[in-house]
Amino acid sequence: MPRRLERMSMLAALLVAGCGGGSDTAASAPAPAPAPAPAPAPAPAPAPAPAPSVQLTGAVDKPAAFTAADLAARPSLTQTVSYTSGSGSQTRTYTGAGLWSLLSDAGIRTDAARKNDLIGRYLVATGSDGYKAVFSLGELSPDFGNRQNIVAYASTQNGASTPLPDADGPFRVTAPTDIKGGRYVSNLVRLEVRASAASVSGTGGGVATSFRVSGQVAAPASFDIAALKGLPAVSATVGSNTYTGVSLWTLLNTVGLKLPAVKNPTLSMYAVATGSDGYRALVSLGEIDPGFGNDGALVAYAVNGAPLGANGDARLVVPGEVKQGRAVSNLIAIEVMATDAP
Repeated sequence: MPRRLERMSMLAALLVAGCGGGSDTAASAPAPAPAPAPAPAPAPAPAPAPAPSVQLTGAVDKPAAFTAADLAARPSLTQTVSYTSGSGSQTRTYTGAGLWSLLSDAGIRTDAARKNDLIGRYLVATGSDGYKAVFSLGELSPDFGNRQNIVAYASTQNGASTPLPDADGPFRVTAPTDIKGGRYVSNLVRLEVRASAASVSGTGGGVATSFRVSGQVAAPASFDIAALKGLPAVSATVGSNTYTGVSLWTLLNTVGLKLPAVKNPTLSMYAVATGSDGYRALVSLGEIDPGFGNDGALVAYAVNGAPLGANGDARLVVPGEVKQGRAVSNLIAIEVMATDAP
């Protein structure tokens, strides 16, 4: 009996030994490595920079932005101008689009209830460096001052018309009747039409015997005919009439201008004349400053050697205009303003 048990124990041990160590087949192959992620798509090319443009904004029905191509698509004007600058005398030939045509096509907003309201408004031309110059709409309008300003995009050099040099362009507004180049705004970026900030209202009409100069002046003052005759007299002929009075520039400097702290400060200023009936006209100081526009606007107190009569004791007269819309009779106020003044 014991031998039998021994044999059975040995058999069991052999069976147990045969159960370990896995099977006779080869081990399974490792799983393949995952495929690499696809390379990211290349970044899209950056959008091309927008073409430089000049913005036309403010009191217009259709604000717009004009590139050089836009301006070149309009009727072109070429003008040769001469002026002085910090570099001496300059003579340039520019090609561009008429400034007035740009303003007119944009639709200048006016107050239909006010006669000739357009001549109580002005344009601010601004360069990329913030430099500003004011133009009265009266001096630009073909019906009144008829200045031939353009927004230039090209100049003629060595007989060929080329884009403006970097110092001037890509856009520059011209002021072809000015003797100095202060209102030739280089690197022009914006043209803005504005209504004046004048606040004096009419007094119901009738003959006025004095007027007051106020606003951006050092010593506001009132002037009657005696006070005017105490200042240096000038004369100007308009049509068949010869007016005698005081240069508007001299009058304003008699009370002293409060100049803003900017380059060429008078070029960012304007004056508004108001008559007893509420009629207004605006004159940019740039157009009457002897160093720039040098126009001979005057406050007249006589015509052809006689008093003005029904036109009052003082009348603003702007010689050399197509129509005398900026003549203000029965003068009661001249308000001096600086654009963007606090």
